[in-house]
Amino acid sequence: MKRYELEKENVATLLRKAKGKIALTTDMWTADNQRKGYMAVTSHFIDNTWKLQSRIIRFLYVPAPHTAEVLADALKESIQSWNLDLRLSSITVDNCSTNDAMMEILKGVFPYGSLLLRGDFFHMRCCAHILNLIVQDGLSAVVSNGVQRIRDSVVFWTASDKRVQRFEQVAKQITPECSRKLALDCKTRWNSTYEMLSIATSYKEVFVVLSARNNLYKNPPTPEDWEKVEKICEHLEVFSKTTLNFSGTNYPTANLYFPKICALRIAISGWLLSPHDYVRKMADIMLQKI
Repeated sequence: MKRYELEKENVATLLRKAKGKIALTTDMWTADNQRKGYMAVTSHFIDNTWKLQSRIIRFLYVPAPHTAEVLADALKESIQSWNLDLRLSSITVDNCSTNDAMMEILKGVFPYGSLLLRGDFFHMRCCAHILNLIVQDGLSAVVSNGVQRIRDSVVFWTASDKRVQRFEQVAKQITPECSRKLALDCKTRWNSTYEMLSIATSYKEVFVVLSARNNLYKNPPTPEDWEKVEKICEHLEVFSKTTLNFSGTNYPTANLYFPKICALRIAISGWLLSPHDYVRKMADIMLQKI
């Protein structure tokens, strides 16, 4: 606790010395083993040497239900405990209706004149999350069953050390050039789904061989699943790179989103000319979401 208090004072001093406004990002996180919700609040600011700084200022347990009022109270308390009331520039959150309502509540809490342009830019929407929603809509419309079969296959072959060892033995014989380990995705993070699919497709022959050797492995991806996922991953690489650009922590990102989103829009429009009907369907749904 002494170390904690020391580090907290160091961060407080750093925030006090910063001459400019402070931007915040916040998100809720649920612990799998406890099923409890926690709020993380991170501050972002330019220090006096013109370097971008990021510091976590709160990580707190938020009792259920996680209504807009409950979240607003938790975030307000976090902001006031660090005396940031008059120094806020913006707060970036995910694009859910609860966050919309929470930000409306907070707009009325802080001094009206202290916010940039009277609060027009107070509520910022996470661009990486928007990309996630666009991709998830496109994927679910054309290969949701195939993605689920690949996900189930990854779960099966990573469920125990014995299965992992068996998979790696066969992989060394069939695809010796591949050394990446199977990775299970988090459904709410598009990049993790892309990584799972791109790794799994490089081992598709291994999955085919193992499906004939193991009776317990009952629902392998079909040849059509592999064909679709391989083609779609080729197109979605641009989404993966853009998400990584938006998620950078060592440089500002507000100046990146517009040209990147424009480039994505142009790329998706080009997919409408694809000879594959499922790629055209995916592109059409993504354009509607954009």
